[in-house]
Amino acid sequence: MNIINTEKAALALGPYSQAVEHNGVIYTAGQIAINPITNEIDAVTIKGQTHQVCQNLLAVLQEAGSNLAKVMKTTCYLADMADFSAFNEVYAVYFTGKPARSCVAVKTLPKNVLVEIDTIAVK
Repeated sequence: MNIINTEKAALALGPYSQAVEHNGVIYTAGQIAINPITNEIDAVTIKGQTHQVCQNLLAVLQEAGSNLAKVMKTTCYLADMADFSAFNEVYAVYFTGKPARSCVAVKTLPKNVLVEIDTIAVK
């Protein structure tokens, strides 16, 4: 198992890795909308936070030798399902290959963000 970490994405908030790779499959931890430069949540809208989450995922996947086009599955967590349509607008820009996906509403997310996404991708 290969541990993946990059300073170009939000650092882990706990005792976990940004991603792990095993036999050419990359499993990312959930990424939230923390800007890796400021280490803060810059965006307050679902669209802004989704953009930052996708940029963080891209950075982690690139560090692992992959990219968003090689994502097979995503799991998306929304703080409010009323944001589903706006979330989808941004999500569709990044995940053009239309990977399999689960999307659920949750009570709260770390740092009270509006969205979190994790992925499974191939190298």
